[in-house]
Amino acid sequence: MKYKIIKPVLLTIFLTVFAALTGCDSNKGIKLTNLQTEGDYSSGAIVQSINFINKQSFKDKTLIKQLDFKVGDKFDSILIDSGRYELSEFYRKRGFAEVKVNLDTSELSKGRITYIIDSGPRFKIKSVKFTGNKLIKTSDLQSTIKTKTRGLFFRQRYYKEEKVAADVKKLQEAYYLRGFLNYDIQVLGRSDITFLIDEGLQYKVGNVQISGNKKFDKDTLLAKFDLKTGDIFYPLRAQVQAKRILQIYRENGFVEATVKQQHNLAKVDADVVDVEFNIIEGRQFRIGKIEIAGNEQTQDKVLRRVFDEYGFSPGEFYNADIAPPEGGGNLEKRARNATLSEEVSITPVIPEPNQENRLDAMVNVKEGLTGMWNPGIAYGSDNGLSGMLNWSQRNFDITDWPESFNEFISMQAFKGAGQRLLIDLQPGNEVSTYSVSFTEPYFRNRPTSLNVTGSSWERWYSSHDEKRTKGTVSFQKRYRNLWRTNLGFRVENVDIGNIDYDAPLKIKDYKGDNLLLGTKLGFGRDETDDIYLPTRGYVFNVDYEYVTGDDDFGILEGSGVFYKTLYQDFRERKTILATKILTATNFSDAPFYEQFYAGGIGTYGIRGFRYRGISTRGLQTNVANPIYHDPIGSDWIFLANTEVAVPLIGDNVSLLFFVDSGTIDTGPYRISAGTGLQIMVPQFFGPVPIRFTFAEPLRKDDDDERQSFNFFMGGMFQY
Repeated sequence: MKYKIIKPVLLTIFLTVFAALTGCDSNKGIKLTNLQTEGDYSSGAIVQSINFINKQSFKDKTLIKQLDFKVGDKFDSILIDSGRYELSEFYRKRGFAEVKVNLDTSELSKGRITYIIDSGPRFKIKSVKFTGNKLIKTSDLQSTIKTKTRGLFFRQRYYKEEKVAADVKKLQEAYYLRGFLNYDIQVLGRSDITFLIDEGLQYKVGNVQISGNKKFDKDTLLAKFDLKTGDIFYPLRAQVQAKRILQIYRENGFVEATVKQQHNLAKVDADVVDVEFNIIEGRQFRIGKIEIAGNEQTQDKVLRRVFDEYGFSPGEFYNADIAPPEGGGNLEKRARNATLSEEVSITPVIPEPNQENRLDAMVNVKEGLTGMWNPGIAYGSDNGLSGMLNWSQRNFDITDWPESFNEFISMQAFKGAGQRLLIDLQPGNEVSTYSVSFTEPYFRNRPTSLNVTGSSWERWYSSHDEKRTKGTVSFQKRYRNLWRTNLGFRVENVDIGNIDYDAPLKIKDYKGDNLLLGTKLGFGRDETDDIYLPTRGYVFNVDYEYVTGDDDFGILEGSGVFYKTLYQDFRERKTILATKILTATNFSDAPFYEQFYAGGIGTYGIRGFRYRGISTRGLQTNVANPIYHDPIGSDWIFLANTEVAVPLIGDNVSLLFFVDSGTIDTGPYRISAGTGLQIMVPQFFGPVPIRFTFAEPLRKDDDDERQSFNFFMGGMFQY
């Protein structure tokens, strides 16, 4: 009852103020009327009908949805009056900028509500122009706004006041972010829309000052500042630098630190601004205790091992950069990924009694689903069509055996230690894979991963069938300085069968079972800013594997991917450049199934070519006029691929442009170029890109096999 009384009163106040400020009586057609006085209609009566006159092409049911009442409701004069505003807004949003809506009061006493609509002209947008812009290109301004003459599938667009007003704000922000601080932007017209722009001055950087800093000197705080005196002043860069300064303080335990960036005109009527960073350092804290709550199934040590790896331990400086007081830090993300929790929050707490320069950390965990069955169908241009059934437990505990059959069926057993277990079954028309893998991310409670895998893999090639049965054990040790070292072992049997009668000797010589025993050593470094969607930094690996068994040979491989943000728009969407370099070679004449093949989208991918479409060819046998036909692999390979991902729709859809290139021990240096689409699909362990790409070879060998379209799920570049 209270709501029914308050709502009409508030709505009456709103409409009265709105009418006074906007002049709705004259140009919006909203006329406030005391209906109970004019219509002399009882407030307890019922609405008998709702009608519309001159409603254009809209249906009654569409217009009725805009109202806050319907036939059969009690008569409410306030809601009936507000209906004129709702209908006006409905028409205005569809291009009727001069709409007027009036109410026929002649039959109100009978409960009949009739709205008279004077929609006025509907303004088709014929042109969108810019005048006055000198230092920013018209094409850049056009890409900033949403007001267009045509929409999707060339549909006609109509004038919408709200959209034009929003575009003015976007243009204002675009100018501001480019150093124009006294711009003026106006709009003329409704069919022929013109944005009148007075750019004003584009300001330059004067003096750069820092105040309030006692712990760190100016050179340390401005070491990476890319705005120098005389440069164009970009406010966004100054804001980024303020965040960098704050990061330095927070990394060193200054949890309360604040950094305020401001810019002031150096002189009146001059195009120079002084940039100042005002710092309040606050106190420097070390970590006291770390309390963990909410983890009913996950053991405390799973989280504490993550904290220890990143230096967030009792006695260390409270790193508020990776664990900020406001939440959402990288340490929380790492902890969430380690436990597959729905949420992990870390909150600094002053201990009781208060101890100077010490903060405890309260960790709250909201556990989520960590084990699941995942049936489905998968398709990739490299591997064809396959069925998929896998079971994964990403918070596995190999020591937690079930106490009953029901506990096993309900997946309550084998859970809580942060280990990973994956059983994967993928029978397919070109490739079939069956595997079981186990990972302990903190072997012996140290930042060392242990991975054990058993797998069976089979693929049907044009010249032969290949089946691999393999077991691997590998270790990866991670260091705080971002380096990592690897040690791995494999035992593998490669069965070569169903060989074509004309296959090359290099394939026929390996018919049957072939035993491989490998030992791999390697090292690498990861300096990327995000494990799923890096925007800057690099990652590289160098590995050498010695293989014995039925053959003795070595494999040396090095690869790196470099990420750089080329552009960040005012919505903080980033255009990312990624460059991949890979080189590898075999020693001592490795068998053909351990050689290198380029093409496709995998580790050795060159888009625009088929999977393994770039290879040295073997000479046919058992034919009268043999030719070099079937691929037998290369002794070495070099790849250099580069790609740009441009945000297209929100943060989840990006346009791709790329150039792939590489060479092997035969033929010319191959080059291809193409474009594509990337769609980010949220997953409980992180976003996964689905990518559609089209590429065309620019330089190729006559024996290479082409493939223009590629499709797969995975990151920007794969190892």
